[in-house]
Amino acid sequence: MAEILFPALFLLLALGLPVAFAMAIAVFAAITLASNYMPLVVVKEMFAGLDSFPLLAVPFFILASEIMTGGAVTLAILRLAQSLVGHMRGGLGHANVISSAMFAGISGSALADAAGPGTMMIRMMEKGGYDRPYASALTIASAVVGPIIPPSITMIIYAMQDQNVSVGSLFMAGVLPGLMITLMVLLANARVSKQRNYASGEPMPSLAEIARIALFALPALILIILIVGGIRFGVFTPTEASVIAVFYALIVGMFVYRSLRLRDLPGIVLRAALTSGAVLLILGAARAFAWVLIIESIPQFLAETIIALDLSPIVFLLAVNLLLLVFGLFMDPLPGVMILVPILAPISFALGIDPNHFAIVVIINLTLGLTTPPVGSLIFVVSSTMGLKPSTLIREMPPFFVALAAALLLITFVPFLSTWLPTVSGF
Repeated sequence: MAEILFPALFLLLALGLPVAFAMAIAVFAAITLASNYMPLVVVKEMFAGLDSFPLLAVPFFILASEIMTGGAVTLAILRLAQSLVGHMRGGLGHANVISSAMFAGISGSALADAAGPGTMMIRMMEKGGYDRPYASALTIASAVVGPIIPPSITMIIYAMQDQNVSVGSLFMAGVLPGLMITLMVLLANARVSKQRNYASGEPMPSLAEIARIALFALPALILIILIVGGIRFGVFTPTEASVIAVFYALIVGMFVYRSLRLRDLPGIVLRAALTSGAVLLILGAARAFAWVLIIESIPQFLAETIIALDLSPIVFLLAVNLLLLVFGLFMDPLPGVMILVPILAPISFALGIDPNHFAIVVIINLTLGLTTPPVGSLIFVVSSTMGLKPSTLIREMPPFFVALAAALLLITFVPFLSTWLPTVSGF
């Protein structure tokens, strides 16, 4: 079946078929042409992949994000970021990066970061004298933290594939790496801003003004504390946290900021349903794909082969980085997690690598694929939104590729960044 499965998948992806359909059709072809299984088993496995209580967190976090991305919430976060760093050289660029980090604690998605506050910041930066292609490239790079800083849809899916980690431990493990990525992108923006003489956005506000803006943004930021703190102290599970996040978002939107009206809810629910449907379709197809791999004993074969090579943990992590970076060129993070984690996680565990550390390395690698062609979903989302050619954005990306690569290497070879918070939090 594998001899049909992989060529069929790559052919369908090359023809431009969506990932979910490419995986499902490749599985159907492999089972029909090279096995005695009934094709109905594909549908069975797809539904089995969605029959999971923790997976309920995905549509609820997506819905909470849609509710919280109303104008008042997004503007509150942008104003806070701008008040903190807008007076510095390249300040609007710094505000873009910091607002992405703040918004990551609400959305859990890189694409939501780029399409929401990212688009607004690009227009603000352009008015402030920045080149539109550069502002767009900066938005792409800063949006990478979306799935790293909790909550994270990708982490929820990862925890379903690896029994050695939990959603709570991964949420804790992602905080410091997410901040490290943010710092590296800030340094890259500072360097480019100095080279191109991008001036500050505005004078530094007074402490009283900063306090007033921070107070206005506080209800939005409390959601992050509510989710992470509630999971950390065992008040609720990640799935329960996602439902609480929806109710909190409704209360904040309707009664605090008063930017959410009842007539807005049908459209919000519809957008969340469409996004959730797309995500769950990918997960179902990836489950069927992974089932064929297991039937063919491919994970076991690869694990035995790699362990027999007697690689050190460092060499193995380097090899995994290269593999995942290449894999991310052609596939989005969610199917990547579903396909590769069942193969690689047991090997890393056998080599003595901390499961939370390895999970963060995998998630960051696959997320970086969103910033690179030919798939590069972030590139196409931002380019289509801003009316730019993808090639124009790619030419502005090298400084950020260097910054993201440096962050990845630090996170890979300094496990403390990924393991300290889970350890002190009791995971």
